[in-house]
Amino acid sequence: MPEVGAERGTQRALVERAIARGEYGLLTLRFRASVLDRYRERADVRLLRTRTVGRIAVVRGWSLDAGIAPGEEEIEVFASDFAERLPESERAHWLDHLAAPPSSANFALMRLGGNACIDDGEAEAW
Repeated sequence: MPEVGAERGTQRALVERAIARGEYGLLTLRFRASVLDRYRERADVRLLRTRTVGRIAVVRGWSLDAGIAPGEEEIEVFASDFAERLPESERAHWLDHLAAPPSSANFALMRLGGNACIDDGEAEAW
């Protein structure tokens, strides 16, 4: 298993390449591994894996490759694969299992709403 520093280095390399080349599909989305539960009982779905990577494959349908995070509680897929290989009818299910790091809700609202700023109090030293 790679060390945490090696994982950070790989993630950094992916981000640097995505930014430099405008290949934003190389950025990954993380999901709780429970996203796979709905596929385990389906006869037309094959779940294949090694220690660190896997594939969800629907017979005569779509397939999606995923990285398996240490601890196996999360999986990650490239944003481009999510957009291009996962059928639209499956996306809401996956987004219900999105594993997002803590973030600023106001910052997201500011970007989504196009507002220049959100008044949530007095300016503070950073």
